[in-house]
Amino acid sequence: MMQIEDLRLAAALLRESSLSAAARSLGVTPPALSMRLRKLEASLGLVLANRTSRKLHLTSEGERFGREAYELLLKFDGLRESLQRDDRRLSGTLRVAASFGYGRTHVAPWLSRFSRLHPALRLQLDLRETPWPDKHDSDAVVHVGAVRDSSWVAHTLASNERWLCASPGYLREHGTPRNPADLAYHACICIRENDEDVTLWHMRPAGSGARKGETLRINPAFVSNDGSVARQWAEDGLGIVLRSQWDAAEALAAGRLERVMADWEFGAAPVVVLVPTRKGRSARVQALVSFLVEAAGAAGRHGAG
Repeated sequence: MMQIEDLRLAAALLRESSLSAAARSLGVTPPALSMRLRKLEASLGLVLANRTSRKLHLTSEGERFGREAYELLLKFDGLRESLQRDDRRLSGTLRVAASFGYGRTHVAPWLSRFSRLHPALRLQLDLRETPWPDKHDSDAVVHVGAVRDSSWVAHTLASNERWLCASPGYLREHGTPRNPADLAYHACICIRENDEDVTLWHMRPAGSGARKGETLRINPAFVSNDGSVARQWAEDGLGIVLRSQWDAAEALAAGRLERVMADWEFGAAPVVVLVPTRKGRSARVQALVSFLVEAAGAAGRHGAG
């Protein structure tokens, strides 16, 4: 007879990229997990996964079993929640994914506060360069930027404009750009993220509404795939950086950076919390979303994260 541990095993194999990672997520050793997998395959008469020492590749039967096991576990947790709802205690596991920078500075402290409100919950925070992969393995994703996946429901945390910034020392030495053409004479710092063309900067005069803007091809003096590094380079006086409001605000308030070309808009990269549509009614996910929306709103009102 199939056990709930078998369902958890199948869901972990779907979620993780290796046998050792699946074992860690279940709190067992890789040899023990490998043995359980062999027993499950023998009982089903199917090969669920092809594995090497480094990689795990699910067969088509393994992927189907993993998806359906995941759905059954969600229903099981939902039933448990409905039975426990009278005492207002949330339990179970919440898996949250976020980008490295915003995740460290904002999401991690918020989850710390959230955990104190709901001590029976188990929280997992997965920081990634790309917050969500092809497999929907998170209960909620905090994402910065445009969303191109209709299978997620988005709740806005912050509007988050992009600001052009430089250090006071750099501006004293090199002058302050006033319009897009001036940027050709400045050292620009670009951030390589996702699949975006980081050397194309889109801008329009502030308040121009639907008026067509300008697109400028930047010849960057410095490029990094880490936004915090790029901001630090700007603080060090190396050049001008286009950075999200959430990351630049503190340096601006402290005087380490100054905003330039403030009469131009460089587009917003809204911060949202995304929930897969099928999980939208989970009590613990709803509680998390409400908490994050309130926490981000309070941070915006007080100008801090």
